[in-house]
Amino acid sequence: MKALGNVRDVFRTIKHRKPSRIYCPRCASPKLSLYSSLDLWLTPQKYICTECGYVGSIVMELEKEEE
Repeated sequence: MKALGNVRDVFRTIKHRKPSRIYCPRCASPKLSLYSSLDLWLTPQKYICTECGYVGSIVMELEKEEE
């Protein structure tokens, strides 16, 4: 039963967390935009970096640690 409580805590944290900044995995630039207007509602998220030209669905996320 303890594992079920841990799963609930994880989902509660994910649901209530603030949006985090995303960065390009190739050059670490925060200048990413969605590749297509269909992304997020019809197709999986795909991003394009305006700095290095990276195109893909993998991005880096940084969150502030709670004190």
